Amino acid sequence: MIDKNNVARIHRNVTCPFCSLLCDDLVVKNKTGQLKVLSNGCSIAKSQFEQTQLPVKPGINGKEVTLDDAINHVINIFRKSRQPLIAGLGTDVAGMRAVMELADKTGAIVDHMYSDGAMRNIKVMQDHGWMMTTMAEIKNRADLIIFAGTDGITNYPRFYERVIWNKNSLFNIDIKQREIVYIGDHLNTSAGKNPSGRLPTSINCKQEQISEIVATLHAMIVGNKIQEQHVAGVKLQVLEKLAERMKQARYGVIVWAPGELNHPHAELTIQAICQTIKYLNRTTRFSGFSLAGNDGGITAGNVSAWLSGYPLRVSFAKGYPEYDPYKYTIRNVLNKKEVDTLIWISSFTATVRPPKANIPTVVLATPATKLHFRPEVIIPVGTPGVDHGGQLFRTDSVIALPLKQVRTTKYLNVAEILNRVVKSL
Repeated sequence: MIDKNNVARIHRNVTCPFCSLLCDDLVVKNKTGQLKVLSNGCSIAKSQFEQTQLPVKPGINGKEVTLDDAINHVINIFRKSRQPLIAGLGTDVAGMRAVMELADKTGAIVDHMYSDGAMRNIKVMQDHGWMMTTMAEIKNRADLIIFAGTDGITNYPRFYERVIWNKNSLFNIDIKQREIVYIGDHLNTSAGKNPSGRLPTSINCKQEQISEIVATLHAMIVGNKIQEQHVAGVKLQVLEKLAERMKQARYGVIVWAPGELNHPHAELTIQAICQTIKYLNRTTRFSGFSLAGNDGGITAGNVSAWLSGYPLRVSFAKGYPEYDPYKYTIRNVLNKKEVDTLIWISSFTATVRPPKANIPTVVLATPATKLHFRPEVIIPVGTPGVDHGGQLFRTDSVIALPLKQVRTTKYLNVAEILNRVVKSL
């Protein structure tokens, strides 16, 4: 739609790529290349869409070069490399497909910048299985929602608007009766106040004590007697009341964010949550929900699984995909000097920075990215959902949403650059 008075183009039903909720109802105005979110944008979406697009040229060792020269230099780096690492992986489906093809051709190791959190989930799913739900199911069915270690709004600002306090649902759900519970510390609980003014329940404990709280709830639900009067500093009566409410729920959900459970052996907290959920399903309906996958994290994991049979932390060095969630981490292979080339990909936000390594480093990043060191090669790239179309997977991993191009850019996307490298090797 053209706004004749302002000589601007109005884009409707735009999918926001800047968090894994992928809100797809934004209205964005493009006036001579400067974007403005007119409606349905959160603070993150507005700050990212409305950034001024900077004129940045590719560089080799700090000197500006042409794009062709930069890509040719990358090709030469890969030709000399014996063990490359492709990391960051902040890209869309097409970009990740190109990553996997390049890794297969060069024997590279592949890992995402946020896979520490993702692996906490994957370990539990692989070892014990889990029962998970979707955004639509929470919106349409849930009467009890427990946030464990996350407030659901700090990193995902529209989660409550779209899923918790939604105005419409498929079924006759009275959202005024929906109960919200928080377990953890330093959580923003303000969004948990329901439309009728009912305040959420808060159970304050340290992040590393959440598993103790959840295990106690599990024991109570099973029917075991707890002798102590306090658990992790919380009165037993408070936990008894919550355990009973969980048993009576028609459709309960426990929400966590693996990236925010940043303490040793956090996967055990997720395991305790999932085991409790499985037991509750003997008598009622209960599910888990993971808030994760920013900067293309869910997409990277899904594409890796399609093409290699494994989630991330895969090496192609042996001529076939080898999965090791402990050995093939970004941190581990860099610290042990097991790689001789690093290519870092971050096409969404300028705040994500690559690690500094004393090896040839190639950075494909947004033009606004400010680096704390000088890589051998830097190539500015377009952002999926802003500068070019594409697809990304949502946090619940059940749907890939289409991304629109809302402005014209001179920057290539990640897939275009990597495909040129692959074809030349």
